[in-house]
Amino acid sequence: MTSAPRGGLDDISRAIIEQLQEDGRRPYATIGKAVGLSEAAVRQRVQKLVDTGVMQIVAVTDPLRTGLARQAMLAITTSGNIEAVADRLRELDEVDYIVVTAGSVDLLAEVVVEDDAHLLDLVNGRIRTIEGVVRTESFVYLKLVKQTYNWGAR
Repeated sequence: MTSAPRGGLDDISRAIIEQLQEDGRRPYATIGKAVGLSEAAVRQRVQKLVDTGVMQIVAVTDPLRTGLARQAMLAITTSGNIEAVADRLRELDEVDYIVVTAGSVDLLAEVVVEDDAHLLDLVNGRIRTIEGVVRTESFVYLKLVKQTYNWGAR
């Protein structure tokens, strides 16, 4: 496992990420055995990966099982500074994902809310009132078919 680093990651770091993607609670000793490092070395590498922003270790929940019954992707068209609008969206607790796009809209923002009334209040009362927001289009999720987070070790 000694190929040249790709994107700043060597094969061992990618292997550690793969181990954690399979089971985020996997003990460092177990990971160490799988990748050929000591528990302490794995702990140090994981901390470096977290500190440098390469990865996060988080619990992913099912919104429906936590009382949040509505998810939607919002397509947002702006005027002026796109990043200023993105910064304002970042402040909203209901927004869990924001990307600046190169397409027919400027931003995509995923939201998770309690119900349709909450979604309406969020879009109409808080997002559409942000300076620079020209248009929004809501794509309400009917069914989650696939959700993975395993691209990080490729």
